[in-house]
Amino acid sequence: MAYPYVKLAAGIALAAGAFAATAAARPPERLEIILRPLSVHQTIRGFGASDAWSVQFVGKSWPLEKRERVADLLFSLEERPDGSPVGIGLSLWRFDVGAGSTPQGAASNIRDRWRRTESFLRPDGGYDWSRKAGQRWFLRAAKERGVEHFTAFSNSPPVAFTRNGRANSSGGDSTNLAADRYEDFAGYLTRVVAHLQESEGVHFDFVSPVNEPQWDWKDGQEGSPWRNAEIARVTRALARSLEEAGLDTKVKIGEAGKLTYLYERADRPRRGDQLAAFFERSSPLYLGDLPNVARGLSGHSYWTTYPADTLVAVRARVRARLEHVDPGLEFWQTEYCLLENNPRVRGAGRPEGMDAALYAARVLHADLTVADASVWNWWLAVSPYDFKDGLVYVDRDTLDGTVSPSKLLWALGHYSRFVRPGMERISVSRSDSAAAAPGRRDVLVSAFTDPARGRSVAVVVNTGADEVRMSFAGAGARRLGRYLTTAQRGDDLRFLGWIPAGREIRLPPRSMMTVVFD
Repeated sequence: MAYPYVKLAAGIALAAGAFAATAAARPPERLEIILRPLSVHQTIRGFGASDAWSVQFVGKSWPLEKRERVADLLFSLEERPDGSPVGIGLSLWRFDVGAGSTPQGAASNIRDRWRRTESFLRPDGGYDWSRKAGQRWFLRAAKERGVEHFTAFSNSPPVAFTRNGRANSSGGDSTNLAADRYEDFAGYLTRVVAHLQESEGVHFDFVSPVNEPQWDWKDGQEGSPWRNAEIARVTRALARSLEEAGLDTKVKIGEAGKLTYLYERADRPRRGDQLAAFFERSSPLYLGDLPNVARGLSGHSYWTTYPADTLVAVRARVRARLEHVDPGLEFWQTEYCLLENNPRVRGAGRPEGMDAALYAARVLHADLTVADASVWNWWLAVSPYDFKDGLVYVDRDTLDGTVSPSKLLWALGHYSRFVRPGMERISVSRSDSAAAAPGRRDVLVSAFTDPARGRSVAVVVNTGADEVRMSFAGAGARRLGRYLTTAQRGDDLRFLGWIPAGREIRLPPRSMMTVVFD
């Protein structure tokens, strides 16, 4: 079936130009940005990260002072005496339910013990709620610091319910969940959500039963492939189970391994084109009539971020496909880190300076402004790895170690700390006409408004080698607050103070700034 993408071709090409870096271009005399609060796009649900996998050790055995330090960096909404944020104020937290590979040790087919997980399910079918102590500590820490939304997610069904007795697959394109265990798996997820809400006081908005179903997940970590028909079956079972338990938690579906699987079958014909499979009314797998299935589809931004033409075109197709299938559906970007190896970024090695932060910010900006993402999640909140996958880095020690916040943390914080749940993205106009022509291509601007408080914020990303002179209008503000991140030590959402509205702002090369309009 053909879809109405042709009419977007010109817009995609122009938008791609707006994302392409042009180091040779000279900065304009002054870039003027006009906020358009009457031109409203999506409502933001929040920004978050997951507790996989390091939190199980850090939250359980590390000294309390260091646990609190990590939690403050991730969740705190407090300010230092100079007005700079203590942390990035995540508003979403993803809890890994776990499949129980930890007791299996090397037999789990997961060599790295940090990637194995506990499960609340005992071999005799009972539950041991003392498990996952580290993750439960961070659940409480998140709630205490103001995190508003929680998702329970599953990479694999519990090992007792799988075909091969492991938390990863033996191969093939079908689920590792045993055919007679769908209701058991649904009941397990329901029981975990219900217990944690009661024992930890944490309300789970969503439960996500599958993760990246397009991959085969043969080793390395917990995971399972899922055909669309199998996802539909487990979703229906889970929806019934949640309803019978009297829970208002909704089932979140999708979690596509890359965004193209939301709108095309590609190389996974039984596992792709998820939008049509689950939300086209004519589909035999239609789930849109289930009241406790969330009205959105989630996907991961991996492998679609370079070059600029691909970054923009893929997200434009996601948006167009959503509009075609059901304009009421939201798009949620629920997992991303820097896996890519391309001329702009290398996944290997911990992030240094602003390179990785600016690359991630470009992806985040595209997800928000082209695909209209309502949710945006990073992958590992805490990482022990020599890889660009974490916000906060720790030593590979189960008992103690150093805590090192990255520039990736603060890059996400430019959005998560200031763009709060319920805010709306609004249009902006630029003096260089970058919304309709290439213009100043290395400066990215997005803006958001809080209808309840009458307050707006703008996030500006300068990927170029030149300082940018800027001014803002249209917000009806008396003063502007500025928060800056650069490669310099200490420039981590550093508060620069308030200035009168209309005054020129200077944005350093290769930096990010959030402007608060008051």
